[in-house]
Amino acid sequence: MSEQLTGFPRPNGSWGVRNHVLVLPARAAANRAAEEIASAVSGTVAVTHEWEGVPGDPDHALVERTLAGFAANPNVAAVLLVTVIRADEELAEAISARGQRVERLAMSAHGGTAGTILAGRTMAAHLASEAAAQQREPMPWSALAIGLECGGSDALSGITANPALGVASDRLVAAGATTMLSEVPELVGAEEILAARAITPAVGARMIKTIHDFERSVEALGVDIRGAQPTPGNIEGGLTTIEEKSLGAAKKAGNAPLTGVVDFAQTPTVPGLYVMDTPGHDIEQMVGLVAGGCQIVAFTTGRGTPTGSAIAPCLKISTNTAIFERMAGDIDLDAGRILDGSHTLQSMGDAIHAALLSAANGEQTASEQRGNREFAIRRTRYDRRVGLHVA
Repeated sequence: MSEQLTGFPRPNGSWGVRNHVLVLPARAAANRAAEEIASAVSGTVAVTHEWEGVPGDPDHALVERTLAGFAANPNVAAVLLVTVIRADEELAEAISARGQRVERLAMSAHGGTAGTILAGRTMAAHLASEAAAQQREPMPWSALAIGLECGGSDALSGITANPALGVASDRLVAAGATTMLSEVPELVGAEEILAARAITPAVGARMIKTIHDFERSVEALGVDIRGAQPTPGNIEGGLTTIEEKSLGAAKKAGNAPLTGVVDFAQTPTVPGLYVMDTPGHDIEQMVGLVAGGCQIVAFTTGRGTPTGSAIAPCLKISTNTAIFERMAGDIDLDAGRILDGSHTLQSMGDAIHAALLSAANGEQTASEQRGNREFAIRRTRYDRRVGLHVA
């Protein structure tokens, strides 16, 4: 199979592997309008969320960074932003500042939901027509970013799917691409191993600090994360300790040098292997990776997690054959075949690499075929004055 990548060049220098028009509600009050617009126009997608932008929201900057980063992902050709109040112009400007084309659709200017839907369909159809005229072109490997995620881990995660994904990650980084490990709660106990691979002492120190900061945040709630047990699902899957889970999760990152550690929804500036500071929630970490510029997410699972993204292909890889067969159509690759001897870690890693390349070149993943478009915004703080809760 050809190693040539193809994609859609963007005016800001990035490259998309999909060519969506995103209809984005600036706040929850615009969700219905956004959904109705996208449902009527081919080539468009919408996401909905629960953010209301309450005055004094301590997570305002984080939410804005997430929404702006998601909208500016290279897989998005243009954004139709459905606004509710004048303050939503701030989000429009944040999206535009990232080099993304954004058209504003103010509900107040169109008589509410019904008028907004009518006007929005016309605007979305125009944007989708322009996007449809774009053609794929040869794309440099340095423009490709792949998120590395796992959900529903079992005792085989660190033996089959995760290390096989690590093989693929190493190949991608060696070719000049970026891969991004996520889920800080699942790296507790593995931070020293990752820090030892850092390209500079500062990067190594940031890796350790990220884990320790997370530990302090849960200790403040009276929780000893290292003395805790894996989740009930993890235990049922055969995991016994947090350290066992963490060492298995870290294997998704292969053996490449650690180039950097980035905040949630932050985009790396140079290619390489990164760790993104995301929570353990599957959907939130996927949104963070995509908002950080990942055009594809590789997602290993031992318990079965049929989630996806509205704008980015999600390649699902099972750790065992039983879950692959039980969830037929939801999972793309079966790394459980390593156990029956029909694959080695190397050959399965090569298969994952090939599947990621195919997805980048336009082949739909199972999550895309199923229409999985889950979306959730990370919340990190609680403020009694405005009723906000920790995610």
